[in-house]
Amino acid sequence: MPKEFSIAEARNQLPALVHAVESGPPVQLTRRGRPVAVLVSVVEYERLRPRRPGLWEAIAAFRERTDLSDLDVDEIFREVRDASPGREVAL
Repeated sequence: MPKEFSIAEARNQLPALVHAVESGPPVQLTRRGRPVAVLVSVVEYERLRPRRPGLWEAIAAFRERTDLSDLDVDEIFREVRDASPGREVAL
């Protein structure tokens, strides 16, 4: 069970609490006796935070696992491309 402090107590002892969570367990903050927040170290926060790849990382991973020369783009888009000649444009 993490240490527990009211928000008022935490406000008065914030530097000490930050120092404590850097190398120790999380600190739970309460309001009127009910838990409302948890103070954790950056190391613990990064461990808990889900890591999703960015767009470029996702594209790079796709390129690594897919041989692009095997893709037949014309076949893939055959059903979604409009084969009509299009409209005439006056210049």
